Amino acid sequence: MNHHEQETMADTIERVISESGNFFGVACNTTDLVTEACRRHDVGPLAAAALGRALTGAALLAALLKDSQSVFLKFEGSGPLKKIITEAGYDGWVRGYVANPHAEVPLSNGQIDVATGLGRAGFLTVVKDIGNNQKYPGTIQLYTSEIGEDLAYYLSQSEQTPSAIALAIHLQKDGTIAAAGGFLIQSLPPADETLLTHLEQEIAAMPPLSQLLLEGKEPAAILSQLFTKVPHKKIGTRKLFYACSCSKGKMEGALFSLGEDDIRQLLEKEDGAEVRCEFCRQSYHFSHDELTKLLKNGQTPAN
Repeated sequence: MNHHEQETMADTIERVISESGNFFGVACNTTDLVTEACRRHDVGPLAAAALGRALTGAALLAALLKDSQSVFLKFEGSGPLKKIITEAGYDGWVRGYVANPHAEVPLSNGQIDVATGLGRAGFLTVVKDIGNNQKYPGTIQLYTSEIGEDLAYYLSQSEQTPSAIALAIHLQKDGTIAAAGGFLIQSLPPADETLLTHLEQEIAAMPPLSQLLLEGKEPAAILSQLFTKVPHKKIGTRKLFYACSCSKGKMEGALFSLGEDDIRQLLEKEDGAEVRCEFCRQSYHFSHDELTKLLKNGQTPAN
């Protein structure tokens, strides 16, 4: 997939594995890419927190894959945000959007209430694209609608890999993203109960993840802290960036799928049409001539 990167980003994702091979850890900083997504989609605070978590979660899940593979997440709930869609590739690109970027709900104990915003009732759909048109979809009911716990529940239920996920998005008073990031720890078979207990204790004893990110703790340092009592080795670091695979050709395909009547209406109403990518908000203009040609192609009988 050919992705165009939006800006130079400083975000990174780090991966480690325990010496025994029983535990896999990933941590990432997503401050810049979440900032970029929020800027492009002009989101309010609730959508910023929810979209930020979903983008970070997608980046963490993509790190469990291999080169050129990707993961697609769809959170669909009964709340005012309605739907959040994010996608991330093992290669480091991340993109996403929220259906209702200006939805708001009252604060809960002074905190942005993502669960109510998404809605307690709904579904999480995860689709893994492993290349060669091989896609593996899975769907679960939303567990807590907090996003991180829903992803952990998905991994334990659908993939039988007990996982701990933490996602943190810290907003300034003016709504800008002060820090964003997350970590994911997976227990791989055979389960080592002693080390699992150590990891659970480390997670419980850690300061809040948002605090660590605000202090400038790098993903590698966060993993080192989590794996204090677990001998581990570094697998690798990769850059993360907000990027999209949209193009005029793909948008033409979207227009083409509208059907004859809709294209005729566009031709009648105005001189051409503006089509905007849902993921990155980039606009593509199609002139009157281009639409006429598209209509003509649509009427050509298939050979």
